[in-house]
Amino acid sequence: MDMAAINSVVNTIDGIVWGPVMLVLLVGTGVYLTCLLKFQTWRNLPYAIHSVLSKEARTTKRGKGDVSPFSALMTALAATIGTGNIVGVATAMFSGGPGALVWMWISACFGLTTKFSECMLAIKYREVNAKGEMKGGPMFTMKNGFKNKMAGRTLGFLFALFSVIASFGIGNMTQANSISGAVQTVFGIPLEVCGVVLTI
Repeated sequence: MDMAAINSVVNTIDGIVWGPVMLVLLVGTGVYLTCLLKFQTWRNLPYAIHSVLSKEARTTKRGKGDVSPFSALMTALAATIGTGNIVGVATAMFSGGPGALVWMWISACFGLTTKFSECMLAIKYREVNAKGEMKGGPMFTMKNGFKNKMAGRTLGFLFALFSVIASFGIGNMTQANSISGAVQTVFGIPLEVCGVVLTI
């Protein structure tokens, strides 16, 4: 199968997965949660920023966690912001013009509540291991949050499994593709050569 055919298949799948239905679900969930929480994430944003960026927030004296509030924020941001936030913004502005940026800001305002809800659930349903360290995330939210424990454990296991499988393609392949494309455009180096170098 040649590269053009592979790109065509990937673009078709991409159009289905990231089509209008998914965008409505993502932003719609943010709008629903924002209204459900009575805009608390927006109203309490100054307090939240002070809580994680103050000098006291860099210590582990507050709360029961293993890391400081500032470290927790940086970890959450590292898990959220990636290649898509850089390449995606440039692509959106190229395709849709400056107006696309306005819609990204609007969706980000509602995405704030979605991320808050995700982190809140992760804290609520986290566990403490034998060493006394905290462990949590979506798989523990599913495992401990569902009333049907069997369904929760199954969904939690599947999420963890698919996350491991996806980690090979989501991060590495997207970044390698962006780098290889840029290097080929600027320096004329074939995609395959750049791919081998990145793999090594």
